[in-house]
Formats: sequence, C-alpha cells, structure tokens
Amino acid sequence: MRLRFRLPSSVTMIRSNSLHNEILSKLKLGREEFTQKLLNRRWTLPSPETKIHQLIHTQGRTFLLNTHPSFHVDSNKQSKHFYIVRDDLLHPLVNGNKARKLDALLPLLHHCSVTDVVTCGGCHSAHTAAIAVLCAERGIVSHLLLRGEQPEILTGYNLMSTMYGNVTYVPRTVYANREEMLKSYANSVAGNNGSVLWFADIIQAASATDLSISPNFMQMDVSRSEGSHLRKILVVNEGAGDSVALLGVIRLVQYLSQDHLLGKQRPMKFVVDAGTGTTAVGLGLAAHCLGVPYEVYAVMLADKIDAYRKQEERLISEFKKHFNFEFIEGAGIVNWVERDRPRKFGNVLEGEVEACQNIAQQTGILVDPVYTLAAWETAMLLSSNEADGGQVVLLHTGGTLGMFGLAQRYKKYFGMIKKDSNHF
Repeated sequence: MRLRFRLPSSVTMIRSNSLHNEILSKLKLGREEFTQKLLNRRWTLPSPETKIHQLIHTQGRTFLLNTHPSFHVDSNKQSKHFYIVRDDLLHPLVNGNKARKLDALLPLLHHCSVTDVVTCGGCHSAHTAAIAVLCAERGIVSHLLLRGEQPEILTGYNLMSTMYGNVTYVPRTVYANREEMLKSYANSVAGNNGSVLWFADIIQAASATDLSISPNFMQMDVSRSEGSHLRKILVVNEGAGDSVALLGVIRLVQYLSQDHLLGKQRPMKFVVDAGTGTTAVGLGLAAHCLGVPYEVYAVMLADKIDAYRKQEERLISEFKKHFNFEFIEGAGIVNWVERDRPRKFGNVLEGEVEACQNIAQQTGILVDPVYTLAAWETAMLLSSNEADGGQVVLLHTGGTLGMFGLAQRYKKYFGMIKKDSNHF
C-alpha cells in the first residue's frame, strides 16, 4: 500500500514563498548581470555624475532651493519638496537629455569610422544643435536638415546649429517624409565612393567586447581626418530616437540609485518633459534593468497618448532586439501625463514666461515655457499631494538656449514681462 502524505497549508505556503523569493532573487541577479554587461562600454561623458538639488515648497508661490540636500528619509518629512537632477548643467550648449541620448552613440561612430552625420529637426531644434556641437568637438562633419525657412536673425539653437554644423533648410512638404529626405540627402553626401549607414548597421557592427576594452571616447584619431579613408555617413533619426539613446539614461539612473544618493529601496516618482518620449522610456527601462521601485511620469508635449504609447512599444521592441533584453513584456513602463494647459506643440501661452521668471528669480534655475516648465509644475503637484507615497524627482533636461528662439517668435510675451503672475 502506498501511503500519501499531505503537507499542512502553512508549510506549503512557506515553500511557495521560498520558491517565489528564489525566482525573484534569480531574476534580480539576471538583471544586475545584464545591466553590468550592457553598461560596460565606452561613453562620451567621462562620468555619469550630475548635481542633485532640492526644491522646498514654502508659502504660496514661493520656493527655497537647497543645493546640498540630505537624502535621508526622516530629515525630509517636515517639508514638502522634490529633488532636481541638474542635467541642465552638463554642457554649456547641449541639453542634458541630448547629452544622455548621445552618450553611447558617439563611441559607436568612432568604432565604425563614421566621417559624417546626417540628421534633422525643427528650425530651433536642440537635437541638431547637440549633434553639431558634439560632432564638431570630435572632428566629425554634421549635416543638419532643418524644417521650414531660415529666420531673419539666427539665435539660440538655430545659431548653434549653423555655427557648428552644415545647415540646410527644407520645405515642410519635403520634411514630412523624413526617412526619404534623410536617405536622399545622405546619398548625395556619400557620392559615388562613400557609404551610408543607419543605426541598425552600426549596432550590428560593434560588439560589446569591442566597446568595453577602450577608455571613454573623447576625440577621433587624427589619421581619420587626413583624407585616407572613404566617407562613411551615418543617418541619425530626428531627436536621436533610437534604442542606443536609452543606454545613457540607464547609466544615469544607475548612478542616481547609489546608496548615498537616491538609493535602491525607496519608491521614487521621476518626472520628465516628453518631446519624442525617448528619455522617459529610458528611465522606465532603467527601473526594470536595475530592479528599483521608480515610477516615471512623462508630461506629453508633442503628441497624443496613443502616439507616445506606440513610441514606447517601438523603443522597447528595438531595445530587446539589439541588446537581448528579456526582462520585460510589452509596454506600460511610463505614466504618460496630459499637459495642464494643452496647446499646439511649441506654442507659448500667456503667463508662462512670467512663471519661468518667478522660478528663476527665487531659485536661480531657468526653465522654459515649452518643455521644462510643464515638468516642473507636475513635480510640484505630485510633491504637494500628501496622499502620494515616495519621493518626487524632477529630471531637468535643460532648454536654456531655446528661450532665445522663443523670444524671437513670441515678442508679445517677451517684450514686456510682468513681475506678477497668477500662473501658479
């Protein structure tokens, strides 16, 4: 006779919990190993380090900036506040989010001996300015296709694109088909003897081993500028919206999650403004890769939520394909937030310039009306809600030079800035 024993339910539960914890432990270990391997490569930025400040709410519409905050939980319970990651200070001419997106891309250009870059953007594009500046610093020629007509006076990002790169203004009807426009222009630059590369080409050509054995990439070899190599033209999509752009953001979050900074245990709400949405997706992927309890809130500025969700799905799909990432299924890693005052992308509304002025005068931090003001307001709202758990962290992506272009286009708002505003 075969005897059958039945374990008590409590024992079964203990074993079940043990198995569950073992699976989670292996999953966490797998993520950590994957992340270490993923980030073991050459970078453009010598270090992922960035400053972290703290914005404390006081009475009414007034703020207090703490440039040396404590990250200990108990010391922050007495006041409503949020942390500010000062990526706006990374480079004098390049937005913080652009520097992060290009952090892993420029070493790939060097690895594949790229001589020219072709990309596109709006007339006052921060992306094209970043490409122009960072490529010029490394002896790579940039070709920038800007939508619309040349302004009467060059200023802001438009001026930087022109000073550092080769600008061509493209009619809006032609610009509407970006892929064909970029392909056609890149072929014309390559001529009969050159070659045109796309992101998929260079990511396949560069192995992780090749990228991890050399120091941080700073300057291309002098021999490449002596005319002994054929021209290789790389096409970079508008806004650098490729999966390689996510790596620099993951590197940033790994830095921020150190125990002496934000840590890995406390829930965090990361807030960022969303143009293409690439930075927001990078933050979400970083949380998954590192296994940290960080949520991402991205304020939608350039499109509707369906478009941003499609962009999220595309980037995750490309990331999984290019870097063999197996720890996430589908999308849903970003909370897409509606803008408080909807408008056509790029427009400035009444009271917003005064709101930026108010923040600048009280804190010394400059936000712009199109991008970072929206993220600032969302961070204010989340950190003011006593019912919300966790800390709020605003990723300040920059936008300083964009103020010059806005002042050129919206003279009525910048011509006479009022001192008092009821915007908040």
